[in-house]
Amino acid sequence: MASMFFETGSSSSSSSSSLPRKTHDVFLSFRGEDTRRNFTDHLYNALVQAGVHTFRDNDHLPRGEEISSQLLEAIRGSKISIVVFSKGYATSTWCLEELANIMECRKPKYQVVLPVFYDIDPSDVRKQKRSFAEAFQTHEQFFKEDMEKVNRWRKALSEASNFSGWDLNTMANRYVFSFNNKSVFTNPSLI
Repeated sequence: MASMFFETGSSSSSSSSSLPRKTHDVFLSFRGEDTRRNFTDHLYNALVQAGVHTFRDNDHLPRGEEISSQLLEAIRGSKISIVVFSKGYATSTWCLEELANIMECRKPKYQVVLPVFYDIDPSDVRKQKRSFAEAFQTHEQFFKEDMEKVNRWRKALSEASNFSGWDLNTMANRYVFSFNNKSVFTNPSLI
């Protein structure tokens, strides 16, 4: 079990009737097989314990070829999307479709995108090397009649990986996340 500490600071918020209504503070995008039972679970629990309304896809959401309307609503209704990139992230068309939708919400919905690089070099994501290159070779073969979709995913990966975020390979003994004057600390050595 991870050791977690959450610290809140004072913040002022103003609302505007022109801004879209948000139903979640944070939307978590991650490859379940890579991070659900370790890092993402601990991050999710720390956020929830701190009172941050967080959406995490769970096993009860319907699965299919298309991203579910419930998931799209959660993406659109979130203030912040935390994208946990891992070695297997790009193998999942579901994750790539989530990411493309997150990136499409960024400007018109005033959504903040925060990348986390879990057990992967950020340049592998940016430049789509190693496991990301292998995944896209497969996608290009499978979706050869719909290369527009594959290119949309590539663009979303490149854009998201260029935002300031966290490279967990360079953070010794703890992960620290800060946003809206709040910080989540988790000690991975206890995971």
